[in-house]
Amino acid sequence: MINEYEIKKEICDIGKRIYNRGMVASNDGNISVKIGDHEFLCTPTGVSKGFMTPEYICKVDENGNVLQANKGFKPSSEIKMHMRVYKERPDVNSVVHAHPMYATAFAIAGIPLTQPIMPEAVIALGCVPIAEYGTPSTEEIPNAVSKYLQHFDAVLLENHGALTYGDSLLNAYHKMESVEFYAQLLFLSKQLGGPKELSRSQVERLYEIRRKFGMKGKHPADICLNAKDGKPNCHSGGRCGACASASSAEGDLVAEITKKVMKELGL
Repeated sequence: MINEYEIKKEICDIGKRIYNRGMVASNDGNISVKIGDHEFLCTPTGVSKGFMTPEYICKVDENGNVLQANKGFKPSSEIKMHMRVYKERPDVNSVVHAHPMYATAFAIAGIPLTQPIMPEAVIALGCVPIAEYGTPSTEEIPNAVSKYLQHFDAVLLENHGALTYGDSLLNAYHKMESVEFYAQLLFLSKQLGGPKELSRSQVERLYEIRRKFGMKGKHPADICLNAKDGKPNCHSGGRCGACASASSAEGDLVAEITKKVMKELGL
């Protein structure tokens, strides 16, 4: 049976980790945990994640409506983003949003984390795309994130921060750590003349290791449309089919149909 109080304590512990590691400032960031099909625990708005205690934590339904909250506390203003993840990824049980310094710098610069520079990053994350900018607390961010949810377990938010999710709170948090470490290594290696990337064959061997381990979640090793066909992908200097936006994919389809029609007409 789920012990809500223990989960609330864990949320507070992870909040302290995020705050102490400098992944958030002031009242930034938010955390949520799924405890049932229609019940979720989440951090409140306007509160430092480094100083929370269990009574701070709110309970909401799948629409973000408050089921329980102590006086003076309201659910995170970003709860819509969390709910979109749970709706589109039934395997996810926890979501973490933070503003880690290096990862957020890449998000601000518009640079996705796609270079294969370290085995652990390739195995754990694959690559981390950037979701288009959206106004906080609106449906714009959930809509921007949506197109990446079926392909990745971590995404940068343009000019905003990072979002990670997993089958447990600890795993979701660990992915946030991994994203930040990856970003920091990439940044530092660029200061030293640029990273020496892993080769395509080395990346594929790492992908195979991940598959053999049966690791959960979404990853280019399992779904990268281009990698499966041997085409250029994120880790071979090209663009991963899964990274491409829906509009781009639709544009390619229209172009292909137009080409066939013109051929049939002899044009």
